Amino acid sequence: QVQLVESGGGLAQAGGSLRLSCVASGRTLSPYATGWFRQAPGKEREFVAAINWRGGLRYYADSVKGRFTISRDNAKNTVYLQMNSLKPEDTAVYYCAADLDFRRIGINHRGDYWGQGTQVTVSS
Repeated sequence: QVQLVESGGGLAQAGGSLRLSCVASGRTLSPYATGWFRQAPGKEREFVAAINWRGGLRYYADSVKGRFTISRDNAKNTVYLQMNSLKPEDTAVYYCAADLDFRRIGINHRGDYWGQGTQVTVSS
């Protein structure tokens, strides 16, 4: 089992930045591809970004390309999401996910393990 705990959410102004962290415990994160997803009120969960276990392959949703960057530090069992140029439409609960298969997260937008989420609110 892999336990995932997100942090770093909060309130930001439009145009501002936040950095989310996702710390894994229970097992080392290094074999797992990881991803970030988000869910806004009244909407379905949507894919944001994914990174393979080595960090050399990254996928992004079109809505965040050029603004968000996913990265990871396997030594710290941590995955990050740097969010710049935030927009009010980025407001959502952000979830971290992990899966041994990068295609499940990056293409199929699924994952075996999920965190509880962290709230991001962007004011205009």
